[in-house]
Amino acid sequence: MTAAPSPSASLSLRVAPAVFVLLWSTGFIGARLVLPHAEPLTVLCLRFAATVALLGPLCLVLKARWPTSPRQVFHVAVAGILVHALYLGGVFAAISLGMPAGLTALVVGIQPLLTAALAGPVLGEKTTARQGLGLVLGLAGVAAVLGDKLAPQAGTLFDGFGVAAMICALAALCGITFGTLYQKRFCQGVDLTSGSLIQFIVSGVVLLPFAYTFETMRVDWTAEFIFGLAWLVVGLSVGAVTLLLAMIRHGAAGRVASLFYLVPPTTALMAWGLFDERLGPLALAGMAVTVAGVALVVAPRRQTLVQR
Repeated sequence: MTAAPSPSASLSLRVAPAVFVLLWSTGFIGARLVLPHAEPLTVLCLRFAATVALLGPLCLVLKARWPTSPRQVFHVAVAGILVHALYLGGVFAAISLGMPAGLTALVVGIQPLLTAALAGPVLGEKTTARQGLGLVLGLAGVAAVLGDKLAPQAGTLFDGFGVAAMICALAALCGITFGTLYQKRFCQGVDLTSGSLIQFIVSGVVLLPFAYTFETMRVDWTAEFIFGLAWLVVGLSVGAVTLLLAMIRHGAAGRVASLFYLVPPTTALMAWGLFDERLGPLALAGMAVTVAGVALVVAPRRQTLVQR
């Protein structure tokens, strides 16, 4: 018989998704703040280095458990490259190439459909008809929220940015999708603190040669850049990523992925508050549809009183 979680643990599990969505959504806003002052891979190398400087002492203080075999280290590193280097590299590169942050969020927001489709053959998880309906509703709601950004301008969908930006966004989508599945499949039981430290070190090592080769690596150290970088490190790399890995460990991959449907509308709300980007009736209706879709996907199944 499995012991019931403590009230404090249950409360943490209920609050974690909302906190995660808020933190993760600020990543697109943070990118908008820092990218005018440095190139994307340079920003990420600085971000990863600062995160390692924070997590290193934290591992010592918490006496974090380290992976016990080279195979485990390898799996942690692969998951980190997918979730950090490929996903973040794709997002930052897409935004730097001119793709609106909202549209980038929408492309990456397709992740739950891919994760739900792949969770069955990869992880053996089942997607119910109700969850399938929720995934479709969520995607439709996200499309409605950011419909204005998808509308063709000057007769072309790619007005203001090129195909390269879309390719980067799609690469980010693949990174976060396969990274979530890989983390769930191969990294169970790994200490979150030490595992994250390894992942950020490896991701920085992977991106640094590309930044050195293809970018100038010059940084305009303005107050806006320093604030944005600090938030990306503390709020995103430490706070949001730790929550994401914890939720992957404690929940089904398909349900965790469904939370990403809430990121684009939340990002749109933040952009409205910070940059006065107005939301029309269609966008508000889309947000309501998105919330309903996510509720269908993440709602726990009814369990019988007698466990067989």
